Amino acid sequence: MTELPNVHVRAEILAQALPHMQRYDQEIVLIKYGGHAMGDPEAAQTFAQDVVLLEQSGLKPLVVHGGGPQIGKMLDRLGIQSEFRGGLRVTDAATVEVVEMVLAGSINKQLVGWISGQGGRAIGLCGKDGNMVRARRAMKTYRDPESNVEQVLDLGLVGEPDHVERGVLDAVLKAELIPVLAPVAYGADGQTYNVNADTFAGAIAGALRAKRLLLLTDVPGVLDKDKKLIPELTVEDCRRLIADGTITGGMIPKIETCMYALDRGVEAVVILDGKVNHAVLLELFTNYGAGTLIRRG
Repeated sequence: MTELPNVHVRAEILAQALPHMQRYDQEIVLIKYGGHAMGDPEAAQTFAQDVVLLEQSGLKPLVVHGGGPQIGKMLDRLGIQSEFRGGLRVTDAATVEVVEMVLAGSINKQLVGWISGQGGRAIGLCGKDGNMVRARRAMKTYRDPESNVEQVLDLGLVGEPDHVERGVLDAVLKAELIPVLAPVAYGADGQTYNVNADTFAGAIAGALRAKRLLLLTDVPGVLDKDKKLIPELTVEDCRRLIADGTITGGMIPKIETCMYALDRGVEAVVILDGKVNHAVLLELFTNYGAGTLIRRG
């Protein structure tokens, strides 16, 4: 008899999820998966389970993954020295080979395996497959703290998305497969480019006009100056919080990615903590959410 109430509670939770499932039925949801959760096998299995549940519930999930720590470890193992400029890794010809091997190889296929292990049908791709993503060389700037002069950084084979051809992804989604995408792209110059995973995810989500873009990170979401979670923001709010110094550091490029995706037709973007168990399900299938929701306004 002690188990019976628990069964009813679970049934009630499922019933409460119904309107959320109906809202996202046949809608595209893109999840950028990264951070420390990627290095935790148990968390990875939970994430894979969530992705399969989304697909089984009638959504069309896509996954874009990063892999910075894994790339760093492989470079160390191979004895390839990394140069950093303005805090960013320069990607030369030797480094980009390792980047492609790790991102489009081991990490990508590991994620495909985890999803398949949970009963899903995943397919691993990168931006080069089917000419999906064309990139251009990224030129970053930073302000030298000593001279206070803004300098242009040549990061080598680091790219930014220039064009997304959605035909391959449309075909994969029509076949009811789950695309798992590595942020490696080709350029008009024939070069292979390493693309920031957040930026890559924003470009894909924008091209597909996704219902939601979820950026899984290592923090609860966007925090105010008292370090409390801000549950919802508009693009105007984001610009104001960047200007007044509330949003700083690594959160700024994430917010820029959010605004880029929203500008290209994504309905809403969520920054949430990937370390929270079933964070994706909490965000999509409950009234509580699990991070900071950002809309156009």
